[in-house]
Amino acid sequence: MRRPHNDGETDESRLGRHQATGETSVTKTILCFGDSITWGYNPKDGTRFAPEDRWPRALEAALQGRVRVVEEGLNARTLATDDPARPYRNGMAMLPPLLESHAPLDVVAVMLGTNDSAPCYGLTAGRAGINLMAMVRAVNASQAGPGGTAPKMVVIAPPPLGSLSPEMSLMYSGGQGTSRGLAGAYETVAKRFGIGFLDAGEVVKVSAVDGVHLDPEAQRTLGVAVSKVVEPLL
Repeated sequence: MRRPHNDGETDESRLGRHQATGETSVTKTILCFGDSITWGYNPKDGTRFAPEDRWPRALEAALQGRVRVVEEGLNARTLATDDPARPYRNGMAMLPPLLESHAPLDVVAVMLGTNDSAPCYGLTAGRAGINLMAMVRAVNASQAGPGGTAPKMVVIAPPPLGSLSPEMSLMYSGGQGTSRGLAGAYETVAKRFGIGFLDAGEVVKVSAVDGVHLDPEAQRTLGVAVSKVVEPLL
């Protein structure tokens, strides 16, 4: 991956931009890469939550101006699996250009796996963990961090599937076992690579409305929990 070129911005104009936006010279940038939970899917009607009710913005607020969060959530995104009916959902295919687009990045926080639990993909939790390893290696091999280094990384295991609504049952029924196994698989990956880890299932539960997504309060709670994992990396 090429290092980002100088866009012609001078030190003076950069300082002015930071002052105008409230950023400081030490503001860090975090990429939040995920699926519909990161996007802010409302389990009641499928609309998108307001920014302040999405976990990436709650993360940003919890760190009180020390970070700028880039939200990259997409409904139906997987770790590394293609969906013929919905193109561009393969996270491994999309992540490299996003790393380059948003560089320099201090931290990359990945929260994927809910869609990988769907039986149509035929994945075990272990296989999802292997796909996550490939994603971690891609981030580590990138030059998307400050000065062309690799960004630091946090992986978040999504909360396990709950009692599924009829609509969500069409996609996820039979995937509960894989879903419950993600936290253990992801923790193993995190320990191997020495990166941050959070089991979201320990701090939030999925909505009773559809058994897959989060309510606004859970979104905000998750953002605060992620901030505690991210903060030591800044």
